[in-house]
Amino acid sequence: MNKTKTSKQLERHFKGIANHRRLDILFLIKNFDGITLEGIAERLKCNFKTISGHTKSLVNAGLLDKRYQGRAVAHSLSPYGQKLIEFIETFSHS
Repeated sequence: MNKTKTSKQLERHFKGIANHRRLDILFLIKNFDGITLEGIAERLKCNFKTISGHTKSLVNAGLLDKRYQGRAVAHSLSPYGQKLIEFIETFSHS
């Protein structure tokens, strides 16, 4: 059963991607499922704390899932994150 999202729920998702670095993170995780914070920071040549803050925002927006692997945190796209990436790819090629 698919429920239509409220405008408040949609706002949360869109605010989650309202930053170029967050978009970079989403596309990176799409290609490297399970990548850690260290891996994201290294590949994007960005500060670890900056990446940590952005991934927290993406998790809070419901776009990323995270799982702990010892001291590291692995990230993957949530089902909503996957749908949003598909939309962005379609939108950017039209």
